[in-house]
Amino acid sequence: MFASAARAGDEDDSHSSRRHGGDFAPREVVHGAVLAAREYGIAVQLVGPVEAVEPELKKHDIKGLHVSIVPASEVVAMDEKPSRAIVKKKNSSIVVTTKQVADGLADGMVAAGSTGAASVAAQFGLGRIANVDRSAIACTMPTITPRRCIGIDFGANLECTAHQLWQFAHMGAIVFSAMYPVKEPRVGILNIGTEETKGNQLVQDAYKLLKADKNLNFIGFVEGRDYPMGKVDVVVTDGFTGNVSLKTAEGIAKMMEVMLRQEFLSSMQGKVAGILGKKAFEGLKRRVDHNEAGGALLVGVKGVCVIAHGGSKHTAIKNAIRVAKDMVAANIVQRIEDSFVSAKAGSVK
Repeated sequence: MFASAARAGDEDDSHSSRRHGGDFAPREVVHGAVLAAREYGIAVQLVGPVEAVEPELKKHDIKGLHVSIVPASEVVAMDEKPSRAIVKKKNSSIVVTTKQVADGLADGMVAAGSTGAASVAAQFGLGRIANVDRSAIACTMPTITPRRCIGIDFGANLECTAHQLWQFAHMGAIVFSAMYPVKEPRVGILNIGTEETKGNQLVQDAYKLLKADKNLNFIGFVEGRDYPMGKVDVVVTDGFTGNVSLKTAEGIAKMMEVMLRQEFLSSMQGKVAGILGKKAFEGLKRRVDHNEAGGALLVGVKGVCVIAHGGSKHTAIKNAIRVAKDMVAANIVQRIEDSFVSAKAGSVK
């Protein structure tokens, strides 16, 4: 059973629609949830105002599907301070969604919209895994290889310590091994150069910790251009730098899509090339499209929490639910818990 926050939003007003349910909630969230229930054969709960969610759900054929609505009368607006709103709005959809997981009524949760609100709700409602200092966002990034790269932290913590980066490295490696049959993923620290002397004090201190850790396949510093080329499996950084890197990559992917379309339409030769290369172009788009990735995993909390992009359409929501389903099947929370049992003694299994 998976709970997805499907909150009300005004799709005709770009400002008011940026609520915690994402830019296109509840329409796209409901659509994606129905697709996930049908394609993956799982039960999905839609959490939000019944008067907003129910009309959208009636637009779909859900015969034989396990899709239900869990009422939640409040929403957390994008401009609200997450910690204050989560405490104040006990019946907000993100709080109710988290409670479904905490009470064992859902196996995992998916939220689109405010990363801060989802992160705070998960930490308050689910709690952090013992010995984990900070939860972190593990985001999959496209590479030239069939496997994606894990970036961690890509948005949860603007400021970090070297010890926290060391913990992120271990959690990122666990997530990567849960996704792919790789026992010792290559771990690197994002930096302005690959030389050992480069970078600020944070990455220098983190370098020493990771290099001394015999439980990690640490390959040293990596640059922003390295992980798209498949040179590393897990990229470790602070949330500020990671989120800038993530948004830059998304912008470049979108820019390339627009530029290719412009070239295809600029001349007759371009139009012919566009027709001949249509399948290749569509394949390239799928590989770099954040909608195909679905969402990022909030690691370090005692439950599966996937945070989807605020602009997620139904495909992204469906795939975010897939990520949650896969992480539950991989028993990712227990694997991280088991790994951090001895963390207080200064080591992780």
